[in-house]
Amino acid sequence: MTEYIQAAKEKFGKLLEEQLARVEAMKQQADFVNYKELDQIIIGVCGGDGIGPAITGQTERVLEFLLREEVKKGKVAFKVIDGLTIEHRAETLKAIPEDVLTELKACHVILKGPTTTPRKGDPWPNVESANVAMRKELDLFANMRPVRIPEQGIDWTFFRENTEGAYAVGSKGFPVTEDLGVDFTFVTSQGTERIIRAAFEYAKANGKTRVTAVTKANIIKTTDGKFLDIFKEIAKEYPGIEADDWYIDIMTAKLVDEKRRRDFQVLVLPNLYGDILTDEAAEFQGGVGTAGSANIGKEYAMFEAIHGSAPRMVDEGREIYADPCSVIRAGAMLLSHIGYQEEADKLYKALDICTITERKLVITGRNTGATSAEFAEYLMETIEKL
Repeated sequence: MTEYIQAAKEKFGKLLEEQLARVEAMKQQADFVNYKELDQIIIGVCGGDGIGPAITGQTERVLEFLLREEVKKGKVAFKVIDGLTIEHRAETLKAIPEDVLTELKACHVILKGPTTTPRKGDPWPNVESANVAMRKELDLFANMRPVRIPEQGIDWTFFRENTEGAYAVGSKGFPVTEDLGVDFTFVTSQGTERIIRAAFEYAKANGKTRVTAVTKANIIKTTDGKFLDIFKEIAKEYPGIEADDWYIDIMTAKLVDEKRRRDFQVLVLPNLYGDILTDEAAEFQGGVGTAGSANIGKEYAMFEAIHGSAPRMVDEGREIYADPCSVIRAGAMLLSHIGYQEEADKLYKALDICTITERKLVITGRNTGATSAEFAEYLMETIEKL
């Protein structure tokens, strides 16, 4: 038994060294990029795999259409990045191959399609999630996911911490013995402060009056407790914004409570809880296929759908019928992030017209509905009329 414990201590020690090095790196970070000061904003378009290339390709068309004058002036440039496919990742045994990572780091913001994460029994080696790796490599600590259904009074913005918590070292847990397996969750003062401050700053800048922390601090006292303690301290700096906190289990119930759910505005959560709650929230909007998300750091930002790569659609030859709305919504968030709010607002408005009010084309995921290319054309025609 002693040798098992000693081996576990050594593995745990290495994890602690990695996380303490992260703390030191965060202490040295510069401030956020000011896109207005850049001579050129480079937008990387990384299709991923499965249906990813099909839907990101159509989103790129729409963004280039909206930014055509900026592209002509050289203020904005698009850079297509191939190679984040499961085949290339499996070949290199890396979540993000080095050549792809180099290209990603040459961009300021990235529009990313979904990527396949192998599961047990899949015909691929157990490489880490490309999403998790990208968030860590580019330090994209804030995952921002909006959910809006005006007719139901729902206007939520979730700030999910991306780089810590239960997912941070999800591939580095280990079996201590045949009978005991251990995984880890990490929380740092620096990582927690920056995600919570991002949520409050967003609320302040967008006229929101309430920020809600979601934890399980009554049970998970050290890590969730630290998250909640820091939340309460930072909240004191924003006297005009109401701050409250809920536990994750009851919060999942309150989102379906028609009387209470309208009260929530901005929510900030550790990684695992944010993943669960935002998928639940997306169902109100029409499912994860309709939702986009932003992954924001101080130097880089990445925008993506929150659904998977749907390999079955590709196997059945249906990728041209995949719904691009999730990535297009992410594209609207990208436009807003880099300072093109007018173009973002046009895109949001056109999406509402095309998917709710007018709805001349319907996407079914099969040949019974429109292709993603046909929908993109419809969307651009609608934008022209605005």
